[in-house]
Amino acid sequence: MTVGFIGGSGIYEALDLENVREEDVTTPFGDPSAPITIGEMAGTDVAFLPRHGRDHQFSPTTAPYRANVHALKQVGVERILASNAVGSLREDLPPQSLLVPDQIFDRTSHRTHSFFGEGMVAHMGFADPYCPHMATHLVESADAVGRDAEDGGTYVCVEGPQYSTRAESEFFRGQGWDVVGMTAIPEAKLAREAEMCYATVTGVTDYDVWKQDAEVTLEEVLENAAANETAIKQVVEHAIEHLPDERDCDCGHALEGTINTPSEAIPEETKERVDLLAGEYL
Repeated sequence: MTVGFIGGSGIYEALDLENVREEDVTTPFGDPSAPITIGEMAGTDVAFLPRHGRDHQFSPTTAPYRANVHALKQVGVERILASNAVGSLREDLPPQSLLVPDQIFDRTSHRTHSFFGEGMVAHMGFADPYCPHMATHLVESADAVGRDAEDGGTYVCVEGPQYSTRAESEFFRGQGWDVVGMTAIPEAKLAREAEMCYATVTGVTDYDVWKQDAEVTLEEVLENAAANETAIKQVVEHAIEHLPDERDCDCGHALEGTINTPSEAIPEETKERVDLLAGEYL
């Protein structure tokens, strides 16, 4: 069993792993954001990847999401844990709080959301975007290490890299959403297409701009992201150390029955590109 960990803003170093090595992985969708760091934790192989690159050189829009997820699949990952830095849309969810979301509202517009296309169409269910098995495990892990992580909530994903306008922030709050961030999409969609379990723990860095006298600054975000790093790593490490051997979910066969294009109509080069993901269904 190999578990993947995708680190968000503020998390550019791997967890406390043993027998560490790096692998340069090339995918049919380009290179991932960094070489994959692979090591062991409590008998489990762990593959770490910083979403934005080691020097945060990829924006939320330009991050190589497809290459990142595919690269983790190539090294044998079946379950992905992730972290995201987010803004809070609630008074009772202050900076340095943790939340494990169960829903996403997508407001992005410039990203490729699927591995498929170019002569192949898959209509995949995405009603519950996070693996419930993994999300519950993250919340339980937070409790176990003495960290309070809110169980459930809606993550509204914006394009960025700019922060919200006040009108947008007030609109998000009016919808009853909980946190706003820039990286949940398309990562969660791609993990589902790759038939990988996926869940994230978000760390609140600011109040967005809805709160009176609140101005989101990079300095504030970085300061709180650094403060959140220890808590997030503690939660993720416990989750990995106590991860059940079996996947108690439907993620492992999520592609079944979703491909709407007859196999004979799909170009051979497309079949080759998606072989690792969909070969058994084609």
